[in-house]
Amino acid sequence: MMSLDVVMTFLPACFALNMAFGPSNLLAMSNAARQGIWAAISASLGRVLAFVPMIAIAGIGLGAVLQTSAWLFLAIKWLGAAYLVWLGVKLLRAPAPAAGAEGAPALSWWRLVRQEFVVAAGNPKAILIFTAFFPQFVEPEHYVTSFISIGAIFLVLEVVAVALYAALGLRVGRWWSGRVLPWFNRVSGAAMVGFGAMLALMKRPGLES
Repeated sequence: MMSLDVVMTFLPACFALNMAFGPSNLLAMSNAARQGIWAAISASLGRVLAFVPMIAIAGIGLGAVLQTSAWLFLAIKWLGAAYLVWLGVKLLRAPAPAAGAEGAPALSWWRLVRQEFVVAAGNPKAILIFTAFFPQFVEPEHYVTSFISIGAIFLVLEVVAVALYAALGLRVGRWWSGRVLPWFNRVSGAAMVGFGAMLALMKRPGLES
């Protein structure tokens, strides 16, 4: 088991990572604005399903593969970047729904879950975070249980972060309509394209100059 001191140190540092603004949290915010808060929160199942094997891989020491295998890192990076750009273009071209459109979702729940999964799985930065960040809080004498514990805490806090971003997105969906909500779609779409470009330019830590 993790000591209380380790837990209290891990929680704020971890939550800061969970709350960092990136493509996954932008997706949750956008989904809530267009389709409602519960659609966005429940769709985070896809993100969790992507992170669980990443955490397991980091836990058994295979996370270094991404740091040593150029072709694997590049494949994941370019596929993830292409998907983010594709999502961004769809947002840019999408018409704005009526405010508070929770009752008539444009996408099925399964498609929202799949989007969350692909965005999370297509970013090799996540497993590098698990590989570099988690070990700082693992207690060697209880390696397995402590790694499982911090992984579980991370996933719970990730859902909390999704809920907070979804709540913000819901306010956009309820308060902003007419000419304003279409601009939210455009800004979100442009940001998603930007995240895709940033991911494409991301270098392999320690191996790319």
